[in-house]
Amino acid sequence: MGEVFAGRYELADPIGRGGAGAVWRAWDRRRKRYVAAKVLQQSDAHSLLRFVREQALRIDHPHVLAPASWAADDDKVLFTMDLVSGGSLAHLIGDYGPLPPTFVCTLLDQLLAGLTAVHAEDVVHRDIKPANILLEPTGKGRPHLRLSDFGISMRKGEPRLTETNFIVGTPGYFAPEQMMGADPDFTADLYAVGLVGLYLLTGQKSDSMEMLARYEHGVPPAPERVPEPLWQVLGQLLQPDPEHRFRTATGTRKALASAVELLPPDATAEQEIVEVFDQIGPLPQGFGPDGPARDGSSGGAATTTPGAGAPAAGAAATGAAASAPSPPPSPSSTGSFHLPPPQGGFGSIPEQPGTPPTPTPVPMPAQPAASSPAGPPGQAPTQPYQPVPQGTYVPGAGTGTAAGTAATVPGGSVAARRPGPPPKVAVPVLIVALLCLAVGVWALTAA
Repeated sequence: MGEVFAGRYELADPIGRGGAGAVWRAWDRRRKRYVAAKVLQQSDAHSLLRFVREQALRIDHPHVLAPASWAADDDKVLFTMDLVSGGSLAHLIGDYGPLPPTFVCTLLDQLLAGLTAVHAEDVVHRDIKPANILLEPTGKGRPHLRLSDFGISMRKGEPRLTETNFIVGTPGYFAPEQMMGADPDFTADLYAVGLVGLYLLTGQKSDSMEMLARYEHGVPPAPERVPEPLWQVLGQLLQPDPEHRFRTATGTRKALASAVELLPPDATAEQEIVEVFDQIGPLPQGFGPDGPARDGSSGGAATTTPGAGAPAAGAAATGAAASAPSPPPSPSSTGSFHLPPPQGGFGSIPEQPGTPPTPTPVPMPAQPAASSPAGPPGQAPTQPYQPVPQGTYVPGAGTGTAAGTAATVPGGSVAARRPGPPPKVAVPVLIVALLCLAVGVWALTAA
């Protein structure tokens, strides 16, 4: 796993390096996708101020690659942007050499479109060069470029962070007025666009000082491999005097569109198909298309909750398996045991102890009449004693049955009504009880 920055960005592998810091491919845990993260190397006051300026730039345009978010962790800072993996125009020239004119016109039109959006925010890029113009991996389709690296860009009117007589930028792409110490302006960016276009058509890097010498006696003729209609546009962009250049990127786009219509047929016949492929390469070990690979993943296997039983292997496993004693409960991850819920549940009214349930009577098999012994003459035949199975409820037996109520006994017959004491016993007992009561009352009143 890579280093996690500010708890959100997991650095995967470095994909580039510049003067201000290194660019990493990183996994954004919040947005769940890969981004390009530029980590600041220096922490001096000027570097931090340039970082603040760059990360504060928010330009939403399909041909501009501006910072999207930023984060700080201890003494490190970074900002992120979309991950563009097709390489730069410098990579493209290294692979194919000089490019076809119509292909170059498409790239220049997109570059000028992005620069129009940048200038609309009153921002001067100040570092337009092939290495800062990135490409999406579109294959053999229409190219799609994005202008990047706003590290030394500034808004017009903002204080400059460089000392007097000190120039910031890439040697070879300075406009003549920049080398004279003039304030940054939009026309300086357009001069760099002219140098980029000339590099794409010829495959050779042009130096601004060399170009300045060629304009000593006016506009020079078109260089080799540069069609005349395109040179009319590029030649005006490369004028040493900014007053003689195009003033805006929009005006340059219109002139470029007119030049494309004037290209000769042999210039539009592309002899080689230019393919823009992925230049970053595969992800490092431990990272996949959906982010970093996490250890201990189940890989889709089913898990069993502690204390929960495993499912039955099949519907037929109900015989001996059902009669087998259940294993003792296993402890959970905290060491406790999962016990069955109490009978009656929590919060309910407790059962009354004197009110037994009313189960369904279980009839006993009738015995044959021949097995019953005959009783004495004049008495009803009695049933032999049979034990009642445990748990069988006999209605009328035990508590809760009114005296004299017939009860069902084993064998299905109704028991005989139990008679009370005979009158010759009950009457004397009742008389004696009344006499005792009278004596007691007299003794109390006499005292």
